Amino acid sequence: MLQVIGAGLPRTGTSSTKAALERLGFGPCYHMFEIITHPGHVDRWLPAATGQPLDWGRVLAGYRATQDWPASHFWREQAAAFPEAKVVLTVRDPHGWFVSFRWLIARGAALNHRGQLSGQAAGIMDGMRRLTPVMDTIGRSMFGPDWHFGMDMTDEEAAVAAFHRHAAAVREVLPADRLLVFDVREGWGPLCDFLGVEQPDEPFPHLNDAQTMQRNIEQMMATGHVVSPFEDTR
Repeated sequence: MLQVIGAGLPRTGTSSTKAALERLGFGPCYHMFEIITHPGHVDRWLPAATGQPLDWGRVLAGYRATQDWPASHFWREQAAAFPEAKVVLTVRDPHGWFVSFRWLIARGAALNHRGQLSGQAAGIMDGMRRLTPVMDTIGRSMFGPDWHFGMDMTDEEAAVAAFHRHAAAVREVLPADRLLVFDVREGWGPLCDFLGVEQPDEPFPHLNDAQTMQRNIEQMMATGHVVSPFEDTR
């Protein structure tokens, strides 16, 4: 069974690509939202915080594709563990990515410092706090030893340089027939051609823009209820 590995950084269209892959039959797709809605999954990732290898059969049990951190950081390991899998590197304008990514990280820090939360929100925040050592490890690998989850990223040039290094590394390691460099603005065509499936007769999903994410976070904080960005995407 063909698997699809995501190698794109957060805020490069990974949510839209997750929805698209699931629509095409390559699901379920593992995304950060899986950890948000299943805080117990944090335990699957914790060995990575101390440099231990991950058990991919356990980490991705029941999933056919991956997108977004933490999974996309480990694209090399997954490519080795699943040698027949194809890899999708989502990309976008790196300066636009920096603005969106900086907001995402800052927002995560603010949530971690919120007081008493109710309902699902309390479990989510507890899970994200436990995941922080993994996220610190990932971020330091990409941005340098002083990085930590929640810090305000003010150096745009350094972040954009890291973005380019990441994309170059993926391109260098993987053969062209195994890799798709994909901008979600291209729509179904490149993705479907790469995976050898027919294009759906419907718009390509476009999810998780900043305003939608902000509304979802505010609702979760107010009600304790998680709003999925992946519902009603067809």
